[in-house]
Amino acid sequence: MTAVRQDAWSTEDDLILAEVTLRHIREGSTQLAAFEEVGEKIGRTSAACGFRWNSCVRKRYDAAIGIAKAQRQKRNYLKKQNVFAGPQVASFTADDVQEDVLKSEHISEETLSVDAVIRFLRQWKGTIQETHKQIKMLEKELRDKDEELALLRNEKEKLSKEVNEVQTDYRVVNDDYKALIQIMDRARRLAFLAEEEDEQKSRFKMDANGNLERIE
Repeated sequence: MTAVRQDAWSTEDDLILAEVTLRHIREGSTQLAAFEEVGEKIGRTSAACGFRWNSCVRKRYDAAIGIAKAQRQKRNYLKKQNVFAGPQVASFTADDVQEDVLKSEHISEETLSVDAVIRFLRQWKGTIQETHKQIKMLEKELRDKDEELALLRNEKEKLSKEVNEVQTDYRVVNDDYKALIQIMDRARRLAFLAEEEDEQKSRFKMDANGNLERIE
């Protein structure tokens, strides 16, 4: 079973699609058969090949499609002549049939070839120019993204340093706070012990006879 690809279409894929589809047009076959053949070759569905052909590739090969259709008409005409006249007559009049087909379409073989090639080259040139424009736009976007990424990285480093400094200050303040709490607790305990000692000390007073009496 052929794996169905999900990646972008490459230039080679487009060329295979164009070549096979034009061959099917020349031979009088259906485009659906062409898309199925292409799908088997490049690992895509026939629906994906048809969508690619109609949305993108077909526009680049208008001249080639016209030539393929003309060749198909000539092919069909020759087949009809073979049926009615037989092999000997068909072979005898093959050049005349080709000339009649070209005359019926009001074009000559030379005009067909030269005009088709010129149109094809112009279309191809336009496609290449458009591709170059898109490449330049993508390169510019890439440079902008790189610059933006560099700024974000610098900002990240700056924020990381600030966070580290804040964390360091927090640890220092927290340690100082803990030390202060310990000092305050020790001071309260010392004060409490001093009060108990004062309370536990015995007090005396002198009576009228000059004797000391203990005061409870």
